[in-house]
Amino acid sequence: MVAVTGDDNSGGPAPTDSTRMSEAVPAADPLADQAEAAERADDSAESDVIAVPGAGAAAPEAADYDGAEPGEDAPTVGDLEQESEIAADYIEGLLDVADLDGDIDMDIEGDRPVVSVVGATLTELVGPKGEVLEALQELTRLAVHRQTGARSRIMLDVGGYRARRRLELAELGRSAAEEVSRTGVPQRLDAMTPFERKVVHDAVAAAGLRSESEGEEPTRRVVVLPAEDAVMEPAGGQG
Repeated sequence: MVAVTGDDNSGGPAPTDSTRMSEAVPAADPLADQAEAAERADDSAESDVIAVPGAGAAAPEAADYDGAEPGEDAPTVGDLEQESEIAADYIEGLLDVADLDGDIDMDIEGDRPVVSVVGATLTELVGPKGEVLEALQELTRLAVHRQTGARSRIMLDVGGYRARRRLELAELGRSAAEEVSRTGVPQRLDAMTPFERKVVHDAVAAAGLRSESEGEEPTRRVVVLPAEDAVMEPAGGQG
Protein backbone atom coordinates (compact mmCIF):
# COMPACT_ATOMS: atom_id res chain seq x y z
CA MET A 1 0.00 0.00 0.00
CA VAL A 2 1.35 3.47 -0.90
CA ALA A 3 0.34 6.32 1.38
CA VAL A 4 2.82 9.24 1.42
CA THR A 5 2.34 12.20 3.73
CA GLY A 6 3.82 15.63 3.24
CA ASP A 7 3.92 17.96 0.21
CA ASP A 8 5.19 17.42 -3.31
CA ASN A 9 7.11 19.99 -5.31
CA SER A 10 3.94 21.84 -6.28
CA GLY A 11 3.19 22.70 -2.67
CA GLY A 12 0.01 20.58 -2.57
CA PRO A 13 -0.57 17.32 -0.73
CA ALA A 14 1.01 14.27 -2.27
CA PRO A 15 -1.38 11.86 -4.03
CA THR A 16 -2.36 8.54 -2.54
CA ASP A 17 -2.32 5.41 -4.69
CA SER A 18 -5.96 4.40 -4.09
CA THR A 19 -5.78 1.64 -6.69
CA ARG A 20 -3.07 -0.22 -4.85
CA MET A 21 -4.83 0.38 -1.52
CA SER A 22 -7.97 -1.32 -2.81
CA GLU A 23 -5.96 -4.21 -4.19
CA ALA A 24 -4.41 -4.79 -0.77
CA VAL A 25 -7.77 -5.46 0.88
CA PRO A 26 -8.80 -9.11 0.48
CA ALA A 27 -12.34 -9.99 -0.55
CA ALA A 28 -14.67 -10.81 2.32
CA ASP A 29 -15.46 -14.46 2.95
CA PRO A 30 -19.07 -14.59 4.21
CA LEU A 31 -18.75 -18.17 5.50
CA ALA A 32 -15.59 -17.34 7.46
CA ASP A 33 -17.24 -14.21 8.83
CA GLN A 34 -20.26 -16.31 9.91
CA ALA A 35 -18.09 -18.84 11.74
CA GLU A 36 -16.18 -16.08 13.52
CA ALA A 37 -19.40 -14.27 14.47
CA ALA A 38 -20.95 -17.46 15.85
CA GLU A 39 -17.87 -18.13 17.97
CA ARG A 40 -17.85 -14.56 19.31
CA ALA A 41 -21.56 -14.79 20.08
CA ASP A 42 -21.12 -18.00 22.06
CA ASP A 43 -18.29 -16.56 24.13
CA SER A 44 -19.74 -13.08 24.66
CA ALA A 45 -23.00 -14.60 25.80
CA GLU A 46 -21.10 -16.40 28.51
CA SER A 47 -20.69 -13.80 31.25
CA ASP A 48 -17.10 -13.12 32.33
CA VAL A 49 -18.25 -12.94 35.93
CA ILE A 50 -21.18 -14.99 37.13
CA ALA A 51 -22.61 -13.40 40.26
CA VAL A 52 -25.01 -15.00 42.68
CA PRO A 53 -28.11 -12.78 43.02
CA GLY A 54 -28.06 -10.99 46.32
CA ALA A 55 -24.39 -11.75 46.98
CA GLY A 56 -23.19 -8.17 46.63
CA ALA A 57 -22.66 -7.74 42.89
CA ALA A 58 -24.83 -6.96 39.91
CA ALA A 59 -26.17 -9.79 37.82
CA PRO A 60 -24.27 -10.43 34.54
CA GLU A 61 -25.48 -8.41 31.59
CA ALA A 62 -25.49 -11.30 29.10
CA ALA A 63 -27.30 -13.96 31.09
CA ASP A 64 -29.37 -15.37 28.23
CA TYR A 65 -26.79 -17.75 26.80
CA ASP A 66 -29.19 -19.52 24.45
CA GLY A 67 -31.28 -16.55 23.37
CA ALA A 68 -31.10 -14.00 20.59
CA GLU A 69 -28.46 -11.31 20.65
CA PRO A 70 -29.47 -7.77 21.72
CA GLY A 71 -31.36 -6.09 18.87
CA GLU A 72 -31.90 -9.39 17.11
CA ASP A 73 -35.41 -10.82 16.67
CA ALA A 74 -35.92 -14.16 18.37
CA PRO A 75 -36.43 -16.97 15.83
CA THR A 76 -39.93 -18.36 15.42
CA VAL A 77 -40.81 -22.03 15.92
CA GLY A 78 -41.02 -22.32 12.15
CA ASP A 79 -37.51 -20.89 11.80
CA LEU A 80 -36.13 -23.36 14.33
CA GLU A 81 -37.85 -26.31 12.68
CA GLN A 82 -36.44 -25.24 9.31
CA GLU A 83 -32.93 -25.05 10.78
CA SER A 84 -33.35 -28.51 12.29
CA GLU A 85 -34.44 -30.01 8.96
CA ILE A 86 -31.55 -28.43 7.07
CA ALA A 87 -29.09 -29.59 9.72
CA ALA A 88 -30.54 -33.12 9.78
CA ASP A 89 -30.21 -33.40 5.99
CA TYR A 90 -26.62 -32.16 6.18
CA ILE A 91 -25.64 -34.60 8.94
CA GLU A 92 -27.39 -37.47 7.15
CA GLY A 93 -25.29 -36.72 4.08
CA LEU A 94 -22.10 -36.78 6.16
CA LEU A 95 -23.06 -40.14 7.67
CA ASP A 96 -23.66 -41.57 4.20
CA VAL A 97 -20.30 -40.31 2.94
CA ALA A 98 -18.51 -41.73 6.00
CA ASP A 99 -20.50 -45.00 5.79
CA LEU A 100 -21.66 -44.63 9.41
CA ASP A 101 -25.00 -45.70 10.84
CA GLY A 102 -27.15 -43.62 13.15
CA ASP A 103 -30.62 -42.20 13.53
CA ILE A 104 -31.22 -38.47 13.68
CA ASP A 105 -33.47 -36.85 16.26
CA MET A 106 -34.60 -33.22 16.16
CA ASP A 107 -35.70 -31.15 19.15
CA ILE A 108 -35.98 -27.54 20.32
CA GLU A 109 -34.58 -26.36 23.65
CA GLY A 110 -35.65 -22.81 24.48
CA ASP A 111 -35.03 -20.94 21.25
CA ARG A 112 -32.23 -23.20 20.08
CA PRO A 113 -32.68 -26.20 17.75
CA VAL A 114 -30.91 -29.41 18.74
CA VAL A 115 -30.03 -32.21 16.32
CA SER A 116 -28.78 -35.49 17.79
CA VAL A 117 -27.28 -38.55 16.15
CA VAL A 118 -28.44 -41.56 18.20
CA GLY A 119 -28.69 -45.34 18.02
CA ALA A 120 -25.00 -46.00 17.59
CA THR A 121 -21.66 -45.37 19.27
CA LEU A 122 -19.99 -42.89 16.94
CA THR A 123 -16.76 -42.02 18.74
CA GLU A 124 -15.22 -40.94 15.42
CA LEU A 125 -17.66 -38.02 15.30
CA VAL A 126 -16.93 -36.92 18.87
CA GLY A 127 -13.14 -37.07 19.03
CA PRO A 128 -10.86 -36.31 21.99
CA LYS A 129 -12.62 -33.95 24.41
CA GLY A 130 -15.38 -33.43 21.84
CA GLU A 131 -13.10 -31.61 19.40
CA VAL A 132 -14.49 -33.33 16.30
CA LEU A 133 -18.05 -32.74 17.49
CA GLU A 134 -17.36 -29.02 17.93
CA ALA A 135 -15.96 -28.82 14.40
CA LEU A 136 -18.97 -30.69 12.98
CA GLN A 137 -21.29 -28.34 14.82
CA GLU A 138 -19.65 -25.31 13.21
CA LEU A 139 -19.87 -26.93 9.77
CA THR A 140 -23.55 -27.66 10.40
CA ARG A 141 -24.19 -24.05 11.39
CA LEU A 142 -22.52 -22.88 8.20
CA ALA A 143 -24.67 -25.27 6.16
CA VAL A 144 -27.79 -23.83 7.80
CA HIS A 145 -26.59 -20.26 7.28
CA ARG A 146 -25.92 -20.92 3.60
CA GLN A 147 -29.57 -21.84 3.05
CA THR A 148 -31.30 -19.43 5.44
CA GLY A 149 -28.94 -16.45 5.41
CA ALA A 150 -29.43 -16.16 9.17
CA ARG A 151 -27.02 -16.85 12.03
CA SER A 152 -27.68 -20.26 13.53
CA ARG A 153 -27.19 -21.32 17.16
CA ILE A 154 -28.07 -24.94 16.43
CA MET A 155 -26.52 -27.50 18.76
CA LEU A 156 -25.29 -30.86 17.51
CA ASP A 157 -24.98 -33.92 19.73
CA VAL A 158 -23.66 -37.38 18.91
CA GLY A 159 -24.36 -40.49 20.93
CA GLY A 160 -25.52 -38.45 23.94
CA TYR A 161 -22.04 -36.97 24.44
CA ARG A 162 -23.23 -33.49 25.35
CA ALA A 163 -25.82 -34.79 27.81
CA ARG A 164 -23.18 -36.88 29.60
CA ARG A 165 -20.69 -34.04 29.47
CA ARG A 166 -23.25 -31.65 30.97
CA LEU A 167 -23.69 -33.96 33.99
CA GLU A 168 -19.92 -34.33 34.41
CA LEU A 169 -19.36 -30.58 34.23
CA ALA A 170 -22.17 -29.81 36.66
CA GLU A 171 -20.57 -32.20 39.16
CA LEU A 172 -17.16 -30.62 38.51
CA GLY A 173 -18.59 -27.18 39.21
CA ARG A 174 -20.23 -28.32 42.44
CA SER A 175 -17.05 -30.07 43.61
CA ALA A 176 -14.90 -27.04 42.84
CA ALA A 177 -17.34 -24.78 44.68
CA GLU A 178 -17.25 -27.04 47.74
CA GLU A 179 -13.46 -27.07 47.74
CA VAL A 180 -13.25 -23.28 47.40
CA SER A 181 -15.82 -22.83 50.17
CA ARG A 182 -13.75 -25.10 52.43
CA THR A 183 -10.31 -23.66 51.69
CA GLY A 184 -11.04 -20.09 50.57
CA VAL A 185 -8.54 -20.59 47.73
CA PRO A 186 -9.65 -19.89 44.11
CA GLN A 187 -9.54 -22.84 41.74
CA ARG A 188 -8.62 -22.64 38.05
CA LEU A 189 -10.17 -25.40 36.00
CA ASP A 190 -8.98 -26.88 32.71
CA ALA A 191 -9.65 -25.05 29.44
CA MET A 192 -13.18 -25.56 28.11
CA THR A 193 -15.46 -24.56 25.27
CA PRO A 194 -18.06 -21.78 25.80
CA PHE A 195 -20.79 -24.43 26.17
CA GLU A 196 -18.78 -26.24 28.86
CA ARG A 197 -17.88 -23.06 30.73
CA LYS A 198 -21.52 -22.02 30.85
CA VAL A 199 -22.50 -25.33 32.50
CA VAL A 200 -19.76 -24.90 35.12
CA HIS A 201 -20.71 -21.25 35.77
CA ASP A 202 -24.32 -22.29 36.39
CA ALA A 203 -23.29 -25.08 38.78
CA VAL A 204 -20.99 -22.78 40.74
CA ALA A 205 -23.69 -20.11 41.02
CA ALA A 206 -26.21 -22.73 42.20
CA ALA A 207 -23.72 -23.69 44.92
CA GLY A 208 -23.65 -20.08 46.17
CA LEU A 209 -20.23 -19.00 44.86
CA ARG A 210 -18.96 -16.98 41.94
CA SER A 211 -16.87 -17.76 38.90
CA GLU A 212 -15.22 -15.94 36.06
CA SER A 213 -13.55 -16.79 32.77
CA GLU A 214 -9.95 -15.92 32.04
CA GLY A 215 -7.57 -16.35 29.13
CA GLU A 216 -8.09 -16.52 25.39
CA GLU A 217 -9.48 -19.27 23.19
CA PRO A 218 -8.67 -22.11 22.95
CA THR A 219 -7.22 -22.05 26.49
CA ARG A 220 -9.97 -19.97 28.11
CA ARG A 221 -10.94 -21.44 31.47
CA VAL A 222 -13.23 -21.01 34.47
CA VAL A 223 -11.90 -19.70 37.78
CA VAL A 224 -14.01 -20.48 40.85
CA LEU A 225 -13.75 -17.73 43.50
CA PRO A 226 -14.67 -17.36 47.13
CA ALA A 227 -17.77 -15.14 47.27
CA GLU A 228 -15.98 -12.22 48.94
CA ASP A 229 -13.09 -12.24 46.42
CA ALA A 230 -15.05 -11.88 43.17
CA VAL A 231 -14.96 -8.45 41.53
CA MET A 232 -17.40 -7.60 38.76
CA GLU A 233 -15.73 -6.54 35.52
CA PRO A 234 -17.25 -4.75 32.54
CA ALA A 235 -19.17 -7.04 30.20
CA GLY A 236 -16.91 -8.51 27.54
CA GLY A 237 -13.74 -7.85 29.57
CA GLN A 238 -11.15 -10.52 30.15
CA GLY A 239 -11.15 -12.25 33.53
